[in-house]
Amino acid sequence: MANDNRPLSPFHHYKPQLTSLLSFAHRLSGIALSVSAAGLVYWLVLLADGPQALESLEILATVPGQIVLAGVTLAFFYHLNNGIRHLFWDMGMGFEIGRTYLTGWLVLAATLLMWIAFWAAVTDLPGGLP
Repeated sequence: MANDNRPLSPFHHYKPQLTSLLSFAHRLSGIALSVSAAGLVYWLVLLADGPQALESLEILATVPGQIVLAGVTLAFFYHLNNGIRHLFWDMGMGFEIGRTYLTGWLVLAATLLMWIAFWAAVTDLPGGLP
């Protein structure tokens, strides 16, 4: 016998909002950065072992490797910008709903601009380093 009056999960009732999506993305970017920190440590250990050991990192020059690097740098810039936003919240600033949405959009815009500028600087894109 089914009970049709039982409560449903909140996602059945609420439309996703910018604030909840940014909060979820902040957690995901933190996880991605934690996992990628192990890769950074691995790279540093290889670097200390000598240049011949770095041949094992040739995978980063492949398309999947470049996608992973692009994702990690996107997570870094997002986590950085949203972390700055959280520092202002820790000081009790920016809790008004209009300001919360404005700073959320600013975090996304700053993340995208910083990510594009970084990849333009490290690749052969126009305006990048030779």
